[in-house]
Amino acid sequence: MTKYTITGMSCAACSARVEKAVSKVEGVSSCSVSLLTNTMGVEGDASPEQIISAVENAGYGAALSAEENYAVRESGRASEKNGGVDPREEALKDRESPKLIRRLIASAVVLLILMYCSMGHMMWNWPLPAAFDDPVFSGVVQMMLAAVVMVINQKFFISGAKALFHGGPNMDTLVALGSGTAFVYSAVQLLLMISQSAKGNAEAVMAYHMNLYFESAAMILTLITVGKLLEAKSKGRTTDALKGLFKLTPKTAAVIRDGEEREVPVADVKEGDIFVVRPGENFPVDGVVTEGSGAVNESALTGESVPVDKQPGDGVYTGTVNQSGFLRCRATRVGQDTTLNQIIKLVSDAAATKAPLARIADKVSGIFVPAVLVIALLTLAGWMIAGKQFSFAIGRAITVLVISCPCALGLATPVAIMAGSGVGAKNGILYKTAASLEILGRVKVAALDKTGTVTSGEPSVTRVYPAEGVDRSQLVELAASMEAGSEHPLGKAVVSYARSLGIVPAPARDFEALPGNGLKAYAEDGELLLGGSVSYIDSVAGISEDLKKLADEEAMAGRTPLVFAKNGRILGMICTEDTVRADSAEAVSDLRAMNISVIMLTGDNARTAAAVGKAAGVDEVIAEVRPDGKAKVIDELKKRGKTAMVGDGINDAPALVSADAGLAIGAGADVAIDAADIVLVKNRLSDAVAAVRLSRAVIRNIYENLFWAFIYNIICIPLAIGLFGLAMKPMYGALAMSLSSFCVCMNALRLNLVNIHGKKRVKAHGFSSENNVGTLKSEEEEKIVMNKEENKKTVTLNVEGMMCMHCEARVKKALEAIDGVESAAPDHEKNICTVTLSGDVSEETLKKAVEEQGYKVI
Repeated sequence: MTKYTITGMSCAACSARVEKAVSKVEGVSSCSVSLLTNTMGVEGDASPEQIISAVENAGYGAALSAEENYAVRESGRASEKNGGVDPREEALKDRESPKLIRRLIASAVVLLILMYCSMGHMMWNWPLPAAFDDPVFSGVVQMMLAAVVMVINQKFFISGAKALFHGGPNMDTLVALGSGTAFVYSAVQLLLMISQSAKGNAEAVMAYHMNLYFESAAMILTLITVGKLLEAKSKGRTTDALKGLFKLTPKTAAVIRDGEEREVPVADVKEGDIFVVRPGENFPVDGVVTEGSGAVNESALTGESVPVDKQPGDGVYTGTVNQSGFLRCRATRVGQDTTLNQIIKLVSDAAATKAPLARIADKVSGIFVPAVLVIALLTLAGWMIAGKQFSFAIGRAITVLVISCPCALGLATPVAIMAGSGVGAKNGILYKTAASLEILGRVKVAALDKTGTVTSGEPSVTRVYPAEGVDRSQLVELAASMEAGSEHPLGKAVVSYARSLGIVPAPARDFEALPGNGLKAYAEDGELLLGGSVSYIDSVAGISEDLKKLADEEAMAGRTPLVFAKNGRILGMICTEDTVRADSAEAVSDLRAMNISVIMLTGDNARTAAAVGKAAGVDEVIAEVRPDGKAKVIDELKKRGKTAMVGDGINDAPALVSADAGLAIGAGADVAIDAADIVLVKNRLSDAVAAVRLSRAVIRNIYENLFWAFIYNIICIPLAIGLFGLAMKPMYGALAMSLSSFCVCMNALRLNLVNIHGKKRVKAHGFSSENNVGTLKSEEEEKIVMNKEENKKTVTLNVEGMMCMHCEARVKKALEAIDGVESAAPDHEKNICTVTLSGDVSEETLKKAVEEQGYKVI
């Protein structure tokens, strides 16, 4: 998509005209114009010159956007020349508000004088020079003052006339016609008054004087300017999230050149450069830590406030903050390739696209202004036919012109999309298009990939069965020493488990991987060590029937048993499992609560898949599906309704493309995954739920905006016509119009208040948490957090001994059986259990219930 900056647009009719003109250019496959950001996205092979020419022929200005004109390196140099401001950020700068403020102040000053001259002395008996006793003199002064206000606000007349000349009347045309008609009508009345004054007909002079609308002509322009100012301010606030992203990148970087630390512009940092970041500084580019350690706040990209520890080899990203430690890093992504710049591009591209809902408003906007012009003429003719005076009829026609508002229609969708995209970006949820944001809010089926989405994607040890006479730690140490030389994921899981127990295995000698899923090595004392699958160890060392039966039971539960032997003697069995993520069951439950059917897809065997599916709580499991077959499954699921696919974005690419909405989870730095419509930066399924929740909130907001925009015009235009017996003055119509767009923009800003995670985040006693679950400091035994809204206590206990989800189930069942315990949420990976209390329960009671199940509360 090529992006352009459009100038001269003032309402939805303008954007509709530009879109229509560009869509007619040969080679343009699609075109989308955003009134909110004054940008246009064009797809196709038409040249920029053709596009710009089409826009100019329609009566507007166009130029390639800052993103297209500058590579980020050039952007950096340009920003250096431009006082350190990125041209893309400069493109979002609110230039209209300062101009509107100046216009408004000048208009208001002149209008106050005009109102005083025309009505002040009559309403409040304020003094005026004696010359104003002459109606003709008073009328001439009013005309001159009104003319000054019109000159100050000449933009309405220039833009309106240009649009009318090009056959596409817009909101400025309506304002200009309304104000101009009032002025011209009043000028004619003034001329007639002068002629009657020359004849000495005082009664006629006063009659004509009462028909002057000069103050209305000036008031209309001033009030519309007020509305434009409010609209510009509120529109600017909807892009605050995008502006905030630009501010995250520092202007300079401390780079090591020729052995010395030098401060250079960020644009001059090259891939492979070594740069340093001190505590409190932002990372200038993406990179990898080469030296030092520290804690980095990545909330700007992920929305997660808890700092992430960084060690040599860990990745760091542009815009994140080094909170502690001196870090030396190697640049891996610079310029437009950085994670932050990709996020900025995704958010701005989404704003430049249109949601399907916007098409309704576009169709109405295209015929709205001509329809209003016709209604105004019919109003004038209708009241004249009805026998009303011309002054009454023209007043109603002018009110129709100035009260009608196509802007609210044009802004209804884009302001909500921009606000929603901004909220998503702050929480690590990136929508590529407005359409994907809307579609996700309508999904009825969610298909989840198993490995890496529902499960952690990495096996871990969940069961240890030492043989009789063998100590548990002895089995783990020998197994880990043997697996230390293995690159297999199962071997790494065993080594990782040993280290978690404080066992540092010494690598065995002469490690060798054998055919048939076996391993061979020699211990330090020279004894032969064997390990591997049940079938392999049984073939070389022999396994008892009891152990075989136990291994079959573990396999039925979805675990992988590994058996180890020393000099032909069985030492025991260690079972590994790709465990279900801590948040998967809750995420699935939340999706089901939103009336979304949850299906799990996997290439694993049906037995393992069923065990995982049961633990996660999905509605249906489809197993033994190859990656290329997942797309066919998605096509079948789409028959049930809008379908979303959640996967890792790599081997799930065909399915992500096939789905109505594809979500790539755990993208991290790879936020530009082509196959996905929505990218989830963090590696947790709960963000997919948050994305759906945010999409639904945006859809509701769009409907509210469209309802307001339509109902405003449906009610106000008949009022302006005078159908309900109310003769509304033109200035009141202008006031109503000025507030309509402002209301739409302010309603969109309410999206910033939406809690997309569904549960409140609490902060207390030096730790932060989500779902009212505290992460305890290492030196603390437990801590209680009070939820004031629900008056419930949340107690978090350190529990040792939980190995898997079955252990979690036992602890959960034991605690929830206690009177006064509302819920318990154990986590074997973090060795904690969070208990929500609805009544008074002693800590000793909780501790006893856990320890009765064979686990230890520290």
